[in-house]
Amino acid sequence: MKIVMKVAAAVAVSTTVLAAPAAKAEEKITEFRIGILGGENEADRLRSNECLIERFEKLLGVPVKLFPAADYAGTIEGLKGGNLDYAELGASGYAAVYLSAPDAVEPVLTTKQTDGATGYHSVMVARFDSGIETLGDMQGKRLGFADPNSTSGYLIPSVAFDEMGLKLDEYFASTQFSGGHEQNVLAVLNGDVDGGVTWASGVGEWEEGYTSGNLRKMVDKGMVDMSELVQVWQSPLIPNGPIVLAKTLPADVKGKVVASLKAMVKDNTECFYSAQGGTYADYVDVNHDFYKTIVEARRRKIEAKKNN
Repeated sequence: MKIVMKVAAAVAVSTTVLAAPAAKAEEKITEFRIGILGGENEADRLRSNECLIERFEKLLGVPVKLFPAADYAGTIEGLKGGNLDYAELGASGYAAVYLSAPDAVEPVLTTKQTDGATGYHSVMVARFDSGIETLGDMQGKRLGFADPNSTSGYLIPSVAFDEMGLKLDEYFASTQFSGGHEQNVLAVLNGDVDGGVTWASGVGEWEEGYTSGNLRKMVDKGMVDMSELVQVWQSPLIPNGPIVLAKTLPADVKGKVVASLKAMVKDNTECFYSAQGGTYADYVDVNHDFYKTIVEARRRKIEAKKNN
């Protein structure tokens, strides 16, 4: 079975929570460090996650600090090096951590869409006035990716195109990384690329940027009018990225954080919306098994690059 279809099949299956691996944990923590992925400007990222500071400080009784990285790699390295305690990653970002530092973090929760799915989509968008309406129309055109560590912004579309027999360096006139999802959509609107991939729930109204995802965030911030864009391709369902916790955290801290996030869905809907960048139904428990197909896809991508 092709890897993209394996991803879609895996995310359609409900997960069962397994016992967390034993970890050598300190009895107490003195601070709680939250890593925030790149992909939109720093001020917006801090503002969206600020509500977590008060919540977790009250919960844990220690200072809570936000660490917005310039790109995905910054958060990944922070988790691998033990400099962060908490982060929300894309599935490929989690795979990057796991493949080089399997004992660094554990996935504990992911989001559930309003239709019950625990996945989202990579979508390619182009300007509405470009005349590009399908992936076929992108042949010989300039393609923008978001970030090399992004699941929907690079890994899944690059694997999917390869499985379609579309070689990136032959099918497209050029490819580039724009520095994040927000930047990639702006590159499309500004004419720097002809099409760009980003992430979206695929649920809800196109005019609103769907219920959640980068397009919804940009609509909410007044950065994009969806009538200026057209969707030209959509991937199969991709597993929603995990909230991960450092394995070295005390078990009681992990338990408190997970329970608090689940409660936040109802007791602070505004913070839930803000931190997630859109409307979701709930958080659900996950573990490493939920991301095995993405880990394998990333492993193959790394091996293929070494062999080239």
